[in-house]
Amino acid sequence: MPKTPSATADAAALTEAPSTATAPAPASYEDALSELERLVVAMEGGQLPLEKLLESYKRGADLLNYCRERLSAVEQQVQVLEEGQLKPWSGG
Repeated sequence: MPKTPSATADAAALTEAPSTATAPAPASYEDALSELERLVVAMEGGQLPLEKLLESYKRGADLLNYCRERLSAVEQQVQVLEEGQLKPWSGG
């Protein structure tokens, strides 16, 4: 598979990215999804050293869990609909 310039640029950016231990939590679902997509492109590009590949995989797993949790929370809010009104969800 040929390496695209964007994959190479993403890989270069990720080699300087903070480690997963210090990586901040995403500001939103959309931010997490966007970062996850960038990680996948860089990992598929084949330009990351082994250690960065492992860090990227771990970060990707964390982002995926975050996205799943947010989706679950939204699903629960939708299920609380009563009389056409969305009640605030009080879960953690």
